[in-house]
Amino acid sequence: CNKFCSFCVVPFTRGAEYSRSVEEIVDEAKSLCEKGCKEIILLGQNVNAYHGINKNKVQINLAGLITELAKITKLERITYTTSHPRDMNDDLINLHQDNEKLNPYLHLPVQSGSDSILKNMNRKYTVKQYLKIIDKLRKKVPNIALSSDFIVGFPGETKKDFQETLNLVKEVKFAQAYSFKYSRRIGTRANRIKCALAEKEKDERLHELQAILNNQKIQYNQSFLGKKVEVLIKGKGKKEKQYRGTTKWMQSAIFEYDGYLERNKVNLKVKSAMENCLLGDLI
Repeated sequence: CNKFCSFCVVPFTRGAEYSRSVEEIVDEAKSLCEKGCKEIILLGQNVNAYHGINKNKVQINLAGLITELAKITKLERITYTTSHPRDMNDDLINLHQDNEKLNPYLHLPVQSGSDSILKNMNRKYTVKQYLKIIDKLRKKVPNIALSSDFIVGFPGETKKDFQETLNLVKEVKFAQAYSFKYSRRIGTRANRIKCALAEKEKDERLHELQAILNNQKIQYNQSFLGKKVEVLIKGKGKKEKQYRGTTKWMQSAIFEYDGYLERNKVNLKVKSAMENCLLGDLI
């Protein structure tokens, strides 16, 4: 990643951003699919800055790569992570509506709901710009599952800054999220900023944020109650006769079946929804 967020050590430890060629990735995906793989997750930091070269020596963005991967007949699902808001272009947003193999799921870290903190983090976007991306996505895919990252207690974060983060969370309503207390990383710009915020205050803010995020996650999962969902089976569950898998919205799903399942995906009717999984009956 070449973004150099002031809290992040990745550019210093991993080096400059680079992209594998389109053909290399497509060939690897084809090989995996021949061995039975049904789902590909494109991983990069940050993945939507992808700019690989195709066989004609033309530079291709992430939307173009996904379009090529979707041509693989045996491939059924595609997901990508982790994205940066600055690289969330219209090609990619439109693809969520136009490509059936691209999962209706997006992990798009915002980190903070305060413009002043975002500036100090060197994120190079505003809350308004982030919300505009979310609005575009939801107009294209109303039921898209949105995930994000949050850092609480970044140096200089005031109570007002934190409240603005809570306001953003309440407005967006995330399907899932990851949240952390700020921790120093040697060599980063943020490490040189004096942080007067006590650990107790950080803990209290993190707990308050996580309570809202966890409630939103439960509410999102509960919106699937009584609905039919397609589940890609990942293996046996923890209990006898139990199987586990994932939905297109990247939710864990569990169901029971007395026997051996030869299929790699099933349809479930959701009967119960919890914070971390859906429970369903096999249709």
